[in-house]
This record gives sequence, C-alpha cells and structure tokens, in this order.
Amino acid sequence: MDIYWGGQALFRLKGKVATVVIDPYDPEFTALKLPKELSADVVLSTHGHGDHNNTGVVHNAEGEKPAVFKDPGEYEVAGVVITGISSFHDDSNGSERGKNIIFNIMLDRLNIVHLGDLGQSKLTEEQLTQIGEVDILLIPVGSVYTIDGKTAAGIVSQLEPKIIIPMHYKIDGLKFELEGVEGFLKEMGAENITPVPKLSITKDKLPEEPQLILLAKSS
Repeated sequence: MDIYWGGQALFRLKGKVATVVIDPYDPEFTALKLPKELSADVVLSTHGHGDHNNTGVVHNAEGEKPAVFKDPGEYEVAGVVITGISSFHDDSNGSERGKNIIFNIMLDRLNIVHLGDLGQSKLTEEQLTQIGEVDILLIPVGSVYTIDGKTAAGIVSQLEPKIIIPMHYKIDGLKFELEGVEGFLKEMGAENITPVPKLSITKDKLPEEPQLILLAKSS
C-alpha cells in the first residue's frame, strides 16, 4: 500500500484491491491546493466541516462517483472493510464543535485508523474496543480545533500503533492558525525527522517498534 498526505486530514490510501480517499477539503475554505491525483473507489468524510467534506471532488478511475461514507457503522466495498466509530470534535461531549467519526480501514490486510478532528483528551474504553488493532494511526496534532501534540502522544499510548503519521497541523499556505507539528515530534522523541513524499508499506514490513513517519504534502 502507498499512503499519500494532501494536507489537513486528507489522505489517499492506494492499495492493491482499491483506493480510499479520506477527508478531501475545499481549497477555498483552506487556501490549500488539492493534490492532482485524487481518484478513488471509496471516499470517507469524518465530519461536515469544509476542510473535511468535499467528497464531490473525488471520482473513480472511470470518472464516476465512488462510494461515499460519512456515518458511523460497518461497511464493505471494493474489498475494503470500514468501521466508523462515533467520537467528539471537542472535550465537552460535542457541545462546542459537534461529533466526529473515527474510521478503521482494513485494506491490504492493514488496519489504518484515521482519527478525523478528534477533540477528546482520551478515548473511551468502548471506543478502544470498537477501534481494535491499529497498524497505522493518522492522528491530528495541531490543537485549536483538535487535540494538541501532548494529548496526541497520550492517544498514541492508548492505541499502541506500529506506525504513527501526524496530520491537521500548520503548514505553508493554510489559512487556519494551527500549531505546527514540532510539539508532537518533541513529545514523541522524534524531533530530527525528514518528511517523505509517501509511505509504501505491507503487513509483513510493519516495524516491531513504533515508528513515526512525517509525510510531505502531495502536490
């Protein structure tokens, strides 16, 4: 599988059997330019904000609309098994920013968990049970609208993933005033890390010890 990051919470997971796009954003809303390659068989949206819900921009290889999921539940399409778990966009049971969906995506025998705009300081035992095993964790770290770097490090400890990829932090061009990724890297003891354009990974190549990967934004 190849994993690409498009800025904010946008990821493209290109597997052998299917391709999944998560949280495509509105370029006018974010002031970020979408990646050129966004074709997919499945599109997921963690919540209805403009930097996460631009599902209409994605088409499949035939130019048709892909399957779109934006609610909690269990789904299977094109060889991809998806579980959507309800969570909160803030630490006040959603009273400030509403609800958020955590997606567990089983693709190419890998469990990829995308936390969306998680705002909870901790995951509940029920959520941990629903999420299950985590091979690759896509986690927000930019504070303001989501958890910050310190809280994110605590969530990592709860989930114990093999690979951690931070998202939803300040990058060049983004109009939102988020924190940068540096605080999270410091919390994780991985300050001297070089961004890579993509992560190519298979189940049998997962590291024995947790590894933090920093992805460069796809153009």
